[in-house]
Amino acid sequence: MPAIQHVHPILVHFPIVLIYTLVIIDIAALTGRNAVTMRSGVGTISTFVAVAAGLFAVVTWLFGGMALDYAEAAGFSSEIAEIHESLGTISAFTFLGWGVIRLALWVRNRELGTLRFAIPVIEVAGAALVTATGYYGGQLVYDLGVNVAKAAAGG
Repeated sequence: MPAIQHVHPILVHFPIVLIYTLVIIDIAALTGRNAVTMRSGVGTISTFVAVAAGLFAVVTWLFGGMALDYAEAAGFSSEIAEIHESLGTISAFTFLGWGVIRLALWVRNRELGTLRFAIPVIEVAGAALVTATGYYGGQLVYDLGVNVAKAAAGG
């Protein structure tokens, strides 16, 4: 079993991949004039990718908080960590909310008409948000060595 501070970096790749995948699925579907909010094959896949992205984002956020608590207990403090934590919180609850909205549309089997073009715009903005969040997370690990410096040094 990995140490609690290492669970966040293991999980974090799931919501990242899922939101990028969602963007690709929905742009491809909408380009082909397929509704992503209906109970069709592509609509079901798209909806459940959105829900999975939201759920993984929240679980990842929870473990990120634990990892930060662990680092701070060891004396770590950084403005980068605060930025990453804030962006992570926004990302997690935005993706969870988006998953809930998508699930509600799918359950109601609703086509959005001309509003369907807002879906990829929202999701591309979400992908940009997760990219910014990941950038600061990468700085924590690769530049500052948070929760990995001892392991890298053999300690």
